[in-house]
Amino acid sequence: MTDTPRDNPTPIQICLFPVAGYGTRFLPATKAQPKEMLPIVTKPLIQYGVEEAVAAGMHTMAFVTGRNKRAIEDHFDITYELEDQISGTQKEIYLSSIRQLIDQCTFTYVRQTKMRGLGDAILTGEPLVGQQPFGVILADDLCHDDESVLLQMTRLYAQHQCCIVAVEEVRREDVCKYGIVSGQALPDGSIRIEQMVEKPAIDQAPSNLAMIGRYILTPDIFDILRETPPGNGGEIQLTDALKVLAARNKVIGFPFSGRRFDCGSVEGFVEATNFYFQHQTRG
Repeated sequence: MTDTPRDNPTPIQICLFPVAGYGTRFLPATKAQPKEMLPIVTKPLIQYGVEEAVAAGMHTMAFVTGRNKRAIEDHFDITYELEDQISGTQKEIYLSSIRQLIDQCTFTYVRQTKMRGLGDAILTGEPLVGQQPFGVILADDLCHDDESVLLQMTRLYAQHQCCIVAVEEVRREDVCKYGIVSGQALPDGSIRIEQMVEKPAIDQAPSNLAMIGRYILTPDIFDILRETPPGNGGEIQLTDALKVLAARNKVIGFPFSGRRFDCGSVEGFVEATNFYFQHQTRG
């Protein structure tokens, strides 16, 4: 007997990481190194994201990079001189987590030559993804939960077979910083999204429910992005493309219940560092 797609959903194998941004809020620290390589305690932001994707069962990591991002490629590679130097010493354990990722994952890269927004970054990643559903992690949003946020979202994808976006409530005065959504509450606690607005003014926001940097996208998003004109800020907005799918009842919001740190801001970065230092010390 042949299972239907809903009974036997396609496993999501690929996670896309848009990492081409300049990280201007962290200058001068990011003048010559990627913001995604800034450490939360002893581990760079991007490694937290890859570990979350692996916990969700994804083992192909696709990076949309830019200039001055070579450190990301080097991080997910063998460093023979360093490893030979510390081989057999107590320091060897410090590389155990990254070694496991290198052994478990395949890493692929493509460059976004112009910074034209998140939607353009996603479209740039199409050759790495192909025609299959895929996860997206924005490393700036560091999420802490008892279980991988992306893993929870894959379960929701298996149920609905459409795009899934992580959402959380934000302060009303902060809606102008996010893509804001509203829609119909479903019995499983998720939301069938009906309205989406990118960085609205307070009086134009349909709610205070904001999209955060976790998505599961279906491959039809690529054709829509190709036809999406520049929007807010003159950039190609992923929100505008998702609005097309939302009009077809193909976008579900996942209310994220864990803790999110906005590590794209200095305040959020410091808060995350303090939290993870205390958490690791207690652990």
